[in-house]
Amino acid sequence: MRTLTFSTLCATTLAATGLFAAGSASAAEGCDSAGLALPDGFCATQFSKDAGTPRHLAVADNGVVYINLANDVDGHGLMALRDSDDDGVADERKTFGEGGGTGLAIHDGWLYAATVTDIYRYKLDGNLVPQGEPEHIVTGLPQQSSHAARGLAISEDGQLFVNNGAPSNACQESDRQPGSKGQDPCPLLDNHGGIWAFSATETGQTFKPETEYATGLRNMFALDWYDGQLYGVQHGRDQLHSNWPDKFTQEQSAHLPAEELFAIDEGDHFGWPFCYYDPKADKKVLGPEYGGDGDKVGRCADYEQPLAAYPAHWAPMDILFYDGDGFGSRYDGGAFIAFHGSWNRAPSPQAGYRVIYQPFENGKASGDYEDFAGAAGFTGSGETVASPGSAEHRPAGLAQGPDGALYISDDAGGTVFKVTRASD
Repeated sequence: MRTLTFSTLCATTLAATGLFAAGSASAAEGCDSAGLALPDGFCATQFSKDAGTPRHLAVADNGVVYINLANDVDGHGLMALRDSDDDGVADERKTFGEGGGTGLAIHDGWLYAATVTDIYRYKLDGNLVPQGEPEHIVTGLPQQSSHAARGLAISEDGQLFVNNGAPSNACQESDRQPGSKGQDPCPLLDNHGGIWAFSATETGQTFKPETEYATGLRNMFALDWYDGQLYGVQHGRDQLHSNWPDKFTQEQSAHLPAEELFAIDEGDHFGWPFCYYDPKADKKVLGPEYGGDGDKVGRCADYEQPLAAYPAHWAPMDILFYDGDGFGSRYDGGAFIAFHGSWNRAPSPQAGYRVIYQPFENGKASGDYEDFAGAAGFTGSGETVASPGSAEHRPAGLAQGPDGALYISDDAGGTVFKVTRASD
């Protein structure tokens, strides 16, 4: 793994201050943008305006869009949408099954869906909604008060990766309390704060600490498997100023730490809760709970470094490596990342609320990220957001259709967008 390039760091810093913006707000001539701020040459439709609280998405080979819902609709946690007349808008909608755990994936003809404690799979049979009963793949994922959403990724050879977030900010003796020291070792890392691996085909598996694949990840349900590698984007910690006002200003707390993009290998340790990533200094540093002062590195030199970093508190929700041919070669093999938007960047304006594109080359982030679906299209009020509740739309999930279209879910506005490239 490599650390960030100077250009990527500069872009990250500028974006955090609101000075960096890429992409255009105009749609291609002759098509609509559905209100999204898209690069030139792209169009969008509101594929569904009534999709409940959609989180992660998956699209079947026949074009049916499946959704894991944060809240049940008609007593069910999953939804299926189909556009039968090919006008970019779903005209069939049906709910089924259990959801509420965010994660959703399709692999080898099966739809995998997460609840907070379980992973199920449904055999796709060509119908709008699978007709058979689901198979129970994993049970016993920990019940927890926070960071309970699951992300899913599946490798070509059938490994199922599931995130298990830590129900804590920094593993303090008293969570989120001013001056409370960090527990060392952190007992939460025994059962939380990492990625667990299972078989995607074996039924009746149970959560066990020893099946952990990687650790030291506070909360990461933005997961994708691409070209033989697992990738994920982490939610960084909060409250540096409110918990340690003698060491960090409000301004520092608003812009620290960065959200980190990682390549994840078996046995990796990424440093939570002991460390956080400072993009300006280009290094992981010790958290104040563990004797850090904003500069001291200590044990943090031994943990995995990010491939790229993004502004603090943007809240990464999903990552999708694009391998379709609908957007042109420029986007082939790069990653789209959906950011939900911040809640704790005061005194700076709240930020995030967008989908970015991160170029990749040879498994590494290559160059600056760009806004793909910019914040102005999601907030409904331009770039500035006074509070999270004032954003009309908040990106939550990403999926690629068989025609190369990009689907974006919005759990605040109950909308699913379909983005396509205009015909030449």
